[in-house]
Amino acid sequence: MNTSFLLRRILPAALVLVLVVGGFLWTTRAKPISVVLKSVDRGNVESTVVNTRAGTVEACQRTKLSTIMGGRIEFLGVKEGDKVKKGQLLMKLWNDDQKAQQTLAEAQRAVSAQRVKEVCTTAASSRREAERQTSLKNKGFVSDAREDAAKSEADVRSAACETARADVTQASARVGVTKVEQGRMTLYAPFDGTVAKIVGELGEYSTPSAPGLPTPPAIDLIDDSWVSINAPMDEIDAPKIKAGLPVRVSLDALPKQPLQGKVRRVAPYVLAVEKQARTVDVEVDFDMPASGGLLVGYSADVEIVLATRANVLRVPTAALIEGGRVMVLNAESGKLEERKVKIGTANWEFTEIVEGLAEGERIVVSLEREGVKVGARATAAANDKAK
Repeated sequence: MNTSFLLRRILPAALVLVLVVGGFLWTTRAKPISVVLKSVDRGNVESTVVNTRAGTVEACQRTKLSTIMGGRIEFLGVKEGDKVKKGQLLMKLWNDDQKAQQTLAEAQRAVSAQRVKEVCTTAASSRREAERQTSLKNKGFVSDAREDAAKSEADVRSAACETARADVTQASARVGVTKVEQGRMTLYAPFDGTVAKIVGELGEYSTPSAPGLPTPPAIDLIDDSWVSINAPMDEIDAPKIKAGLPVRVSLDALPKQPLQGKVRRVAPYVLAVEKQARTVDVEVDFDMPASGGLLVGYSADVEIVLATRANVLRVPTAALIEGGRVMVLNAESGKLEERKVKIGTANWEFTEIVEGLAEGERIVVSLEREGVKVGARATAAANDKAK
């Protein structure tokens, strides 16, 4: 068996084997991953911070009223939802005993006033008599002892007059005390507002809210003519926040009505809530009165704009890989590659690119897809060809 014979027999078999193996490898190789690409463009990028927990819509004024003393509700002049005016009587507890004390005090004051007329009239008469005795003494008609006796009598009567006047003052003060005591049993509106909540019904016993005890107030009064937002911000972000910074407000109850505002105040202390991050409360005012349609107590999210970079290169923040890198598709090799970039201002939506990319370049934004990694073969998604 010569060499040529062996070549004629073995070579075709080897060729067939190579073709079979090659075909198998070709059919079983990994298919290119479909990735979504996004062109690097220009636009505005804002540096923002957001609240750590939901903020709250608050009224410009709100007070929870309770009587100083407890008692049975005798008068309830409002119901929940009523509009009231400043100084309007809202609630009164039974206090007939205090009214009786006031009547007694006023009667005593009247008696004291009459006593003043009597005593002071006598004192004036005594003073005139003393003056007559002095005149007679100067003419030699009466003795010095008679003059001294008249003067002493006048002084005593004058002192009695002053004591009577003091009694009137004391009686008036007693009347004032009874009125103050009655004030402990009444509630008046301290400002124009709306009655939000009433605890108690006519004839029931109302208990005052003692310090440190979770006793509900008798009447919760709010002034919702102007509302604001109070939102907790992370203590790390607090030093960046200043009064006057612009704010975007979104409410769960009104998702299609974004509102604009400004930071009014940053709390001067850190609030430590158990099992939660330390936060600083930030108060936000709306640019325009926002009372219509907003209920006190609504939850709200605030986004405070710290700085704005205009017309800069930017990419979606979600396309960034840890360490300041992005994924690009090499058009020649068809494989995914990483690109180191230098980033600038950033927020949850966009990140400014300072170096590493040019306008129009396309980066991978579908990093969450299975198989997306450096060196993987990939192709642009069918509906992404023109982006």
